[in-house]
Amino acid sequence: MHNRARYLIFFQYIGTNYSGAVKVPTHQLVRKGVQDHLEDAIRRLRPLNPVSLSISSRTDTGVHALSNSAHFDLQRKNNKPPFTEDVLVEALNFHLRTEQIRITRAHQVPDDFHARYCAQSRTYVYRIALGISHYSQLPLTECSLCWNLRNMELDVGAMREAAAMLVGTHDFSSFRAVSSDLPFKNPVKTLDVVNVLPGKSFPHVHFHRQIPFWELTFRSRSFLYKQVRRMTGALVAVGRGELSMPQLKDILEARDSLAYPQGLTAPAQGLFLTHVDYREAGEDESNSNKKVTD
Repeated sequence: MHNRARYLIFFQYIGTNYSGAVKVPTHQLVRKGVQDHLEDAIRRLRPLNPVSLSISSRTDTGVHALSNSAHFDLQRKNNKPPFTEDVLVEALNFHLRTEQIRITRAHQVPDDFHARYCAQSRTYVYRIALGISHYSQLPLTECSLCWNLRNMELDVGAMREAAAMLVGTHDFSSFRAVSSDLPFKNPVKTLDVVNVLPGKSFPHVHFHRQIPFWELTFRSRSFLYKQVRRMTGALVAVGRGELSMPQLKDILEARDSLAYPQGLTAPAQGLFLTHVDYREAGEDESNSNKKVTD
């Protein structure tokens, strides 16, 4: 059909009030997933075809995104031409205006494009605030958007040494949580980047005191269930002196989710999905946009 189009959309959300990125089965519905709200917004455009969204990255309950992505098909009634990309973004955001979800951009893509399988990499950033004994000491703009630690200092050198151990191709079975798709996921992943760098509070210029922030960045083509939160928890434990390098190596080499210490997983609220990349290596952002729409 000449008026049916496939779109790739990029969207952001604060995950606090959603049960993760993907839709929630009706019989389990306590609160909706981000996908439920996106599909509701698409239905408000009254397409002829059934609405089915394919999300690239399945973030957990409480995890946030500055740039997740998804694709869907849309056929308009009365033989109307496909929406332009700008009009589609504006229309969807109108119907999402009561939610903490926003479409940032859209691209019309070929019919065989798949948001999940065509992604070249995904980047997550975990934000940590130091010296916070109670959440009330955080600026309001940081509540539920970082992991606040009582520690005033972390051994960042040790954390970076531990991060280097995780870079490369490994069996990350020890860093995945048990889930229903456990038998079907290949635990061998290649981590291209694990960085530990200074960060900033969102309102750092205006808040009444400086709060030390650190950011842990992870980049890979794909991740296992809760892998980033488990790796973050392990690196922070190294920084606190609660986990040694030999112990971390033993956990990695055990290739067993039960080898991961209980209570070490970092909480969801500090984690952000920041990029889903469809570029070929070496291309810049502007070229990636063109490549998606060609």
